[in-house]
Amino acid sequence: MKKRQIKAILFDVGGVLALGENSRLENGKFIPSGVHLNMAKKLNISIDQYIDSIDTAYVSAITGKLSKKEVIETLSKNFGVSSKKLKRLYIDSYKKNFKQNKELFNKLFKLKKQGYKIAILSDQWFLSKEALMPKKLYKNFDEVIVSCDVGIRKPNQKIYQLAVKKLNFSPKEILFIDNQKWNISPAKKLGMKTILFKSNKQLFSDEKWRNL
Repeated sequence: MKKRQIKAILFDVGGVLALGENSRLENGKFIPSGVHLNMAKKLNISIDQYIDSIDTAYVSAITGKLSKKEVIETLSKNFGVSSKKLKRLYIDSYKKNFKQNKELFNKLFKLKKQGYKIAILSDQWFLSKEALMPKKLYKNFDEVIVSCDVGIRKPNQKIYQLAVKKLNFSPKEILFIDNQKWNISPAKKLGMKTILFKSNKQLFSDEKWRNL
């Protein structure tokens, strides 16, 4: 019997397990799409006003420098709406703009039954985590590493090293799947096998996935 080379599969959430338009940070600058464009519309302000209001708090919240309560209170004050209403608008916007990748979930849970460890490595702030990572699904993962919980975000090498430590395998025994090139690069340098996710069809036809 051929010895299994990959022993753990590490998944991103936004753009992989939750499909939709993902806002992102590029060189420290917030690039909005999907959820945040929808939020600007709901709040009846321009996207430029929205970015000015959210920028610092959002960046801080992604690495947990602001708690869930602090970020909601800060944005509530910036937008002039109640904390309760703001939270509801965000959760609704995330759920409207993203859908769970059920086909991929079915595949990865089958892999777990075959003996693979499955894990999460994702950049989220507290509101996106609550909306996109329902406990009933994510409790089934062996490890869940989220930037707002651990205080580090991709592509910082330390978050990949943390994943290796938690999974307790060598990097070459881990397959990392993410939809952003800049997040794939540090994993490769560390020695992980990687797949740049574009679609389920592309993922399932990739040789590294087919060899699992």
